[in-house]
Order: sequence, then structure tokens, then C-alpha cells
Amino acid sequence: MQLAYLPSPAQGVVHLGPLPLRAYALCIILGIVVAVWLTRRRWAACGHDRHEVDDIAVWAVPFGIVGGRLYHVITSPDAYFGEGGDPWKALRIWEGGLGIWGAVALGALGAWIGCRRRGVSLLDFADAVAPGLALAQAVGRWGNWFNQELYGRPTTLPWGLRIDPAHRPGASPDIATYHPTFLYEFLWDIGVALLLIWAGRRFALKRGQTFALYAAAYTVGRFWIEYLRIDEAHTFAGLRLNDWTSIAVFSAAAVFLVRSAGRGEREAPMGSDTASARTDPEEGTLV
Repeated sequence: MQLAYLPSPAQGVVHLGPLPLRAYALCIILGIVVAVWLTRRRWAACGHDRHEVDDIAVWAVPFGIVGGRLYHVITSPDAYFGEGGDPWKALRIWEGGLGIWGAVALGALGAWIGCRRRGVSLLDFADAVAPGLALAQAVGRWGNWFNQELYGRPTTLPWGLRIDPAHRPGASPDIATYHPTFLYEFLWDIGVALLLIWAGRRFALKRGQTFALYAAAYTVGRFWIEYLRIDEAHTFAGLRLNDWTSIAVFSAAAVFLVRSAGRGEREAPMGSDTASARTDPEEGTLV
């Protein structure tokens, strides 16, 4: 009998009368709030109008949610359009299922629209939002904990996550504890956010390099975390689809970082020492 383990929530929904409050949705919303808050501080510390972040987020957030859901449905279609599937479940975002790759891709399109409307650089905004995006992912991962989903292989480690019988894999109904991949990614994403903030202050980064560093650092962690997961996924040459996506995104980010290193154009003062010393009367110093 395993003496130490991490418990799972008894339920992921609390009802206030007829109104259901779903923990997964609340985690996503809280992550968005954290990302907008941090991006406002970073944007204002660079001399921009912090309210521009709100205007851009109005476009980026809905596009990102739709993109994340589309990626999930397209890459996991059987539950929705396969034999015995329910197409209407594709609309039930609160039940889980948002792919970060689709969220970032379509969210970038929304951000581009918002940036054009405000007359600001998309690359500058991407550099500002990168640490907040990592924090949003960290907070959002707790939604998987409440839903008891996307956990890893069985483990007897003392931090193994106990999964209720109703949520266990059909192949191992008698095994109770699994790797808490949600927790691994939460910690990794926090580390990525801190890395980006530190790198911006320590080095004179070029325009777009902060976001490229985010993409490279995140995908390194996502690769090994994805390798631990046992939920159903398409595989190619022994690797899950998201592992291949991580490889592709990491490669693109690494190429950008190498090629941009020779450019003379520096980032907006996001990461410079002078920027970290600048203040905004309402937002404070850059973080």
C-alpha cells in the first residue's frame, strides 16, 4: 500500500443554485487574467500605453481559445466524430481539451489584428506577452488536476497523483497513482517565465528573441512531459504528435534565435537594464 501520494479533487464543479462553476474554466480565466496583468506591467515599463494590452487581448484571447479547441478536436477527432462520438461535445470547452499550439497560433493572429488596430509592433507585443503566456499555461494546467485528466504513467513515487477509479485508464483499473504531469508542467512553466524575465534584464535581446526563447524553453519541457503521458494520442515513429510538434517549434525558435543574433536591431527596451529601472506611476517597475 502506498503511504504517500497527491490527492485529486473529489469534484471539478461547484453549483451555486442552478449555476455550475467549473474549476477547469476558472483556471483558464485566472491564467488569462495573470497574463494580461503581467503584460500590462511589461508594456507600460517600455513606455507604451498599458491600455493597449487590453485592446489587443480582446482580439487575442477569443482567437486563442478557438484555436486551442480546434487543435484539440482536429488531433483527437474520435471522441467527437468517430464511432460512438458526439459532435456536440466539441463545443464543451469547460470539459477540457485546449491545445496550446492552436491557442498560440490563432491567438497570434488575433494579436496581429489588435496590434494593427493600435499601430504597434507585433514582435514587440510578443516579447512583452511571453512571460505572461508561460504563467497562463502554468495556472491553466491546474484545470487538468480538477478534471483528473492528462496524467502520466503509473508511479509509486510519494508525489504520485491518486486518480479515482472512474478516471483511470481501462488498461490499468487497479493502479491508483500516476505521474502528476500537470504539476510537472506547472513548475516548468513557472521556470520558463522566470528565465524570460531574467534573460531580458541580463542580456540585450533583439526584437522577437524573448518570444523565441519562450518557444524554445517551453517545448524542451513539453517534450519530456508529453513522453510521460498515457492518454490516447496519435503517434508517428514511436513519438506522440505533440512531441513532433515540440521538435518542430523548438527547431524554428532555435533557428530564429541564431539568425537574429547577427542583426543590429535591438528589442524595444523590454529587457535592458534601463528598462528594468523605469517605472510607471500605476504599474510600477518592469518584472
